[in-house]
Amino acid sequence: MAYEGASRESVATRVVVRRALGAVALLAALSVPATAAPCAQPTGAAIVLKSADIDPDVFVWDSKQRVVDYAAGFWGSTREVLIHSVLAKPGTRAIVVQCNPGIVRPKYVTEPLDAVGVRLINGPNKGHYGWVTSLDVRALQRGR
Repeated sequence: MAYEGASRESVATRVVVRRALGAVALLAALSVPATAAPCAQPTGAAIVLKSADIDPDVFVWDSKQRVVDYAAGFWGSTREVLIHSVLAKPGTRAIVVQCNPGIVRPKYVTEPLDAVGVRLINGPNKGHYGWVTSLDVRALQRGR
């Protein structure tokens, strides 16, 4: 590794601390409420993720900027998509933790969309925080 003379334990400790601080920073950023015009789904709302009928799986991105870029038709490579997103099956439940209205400008949709910060509450990625567009969000119906 890049740390000459450092023990493996000390390098491992530094990596763990760096990752933990990164996770804390992400959680802090997601917990700040949006102050702009309200989104269709308010912070704290229980939602279900589902994309278009032709391909209902949803990419949950690791940053707001990546969901904005991807919707606009910009991404580096398939590898980057796989590294920076998780795939949520249709019907995955989530909680809205933040929303930025109208900042997503999709390539093939005329109206701007909201960038929605979510925490997944079921499925294989339960507990994961990420970002989706408002097109991928459905209100959770009572009794589900």
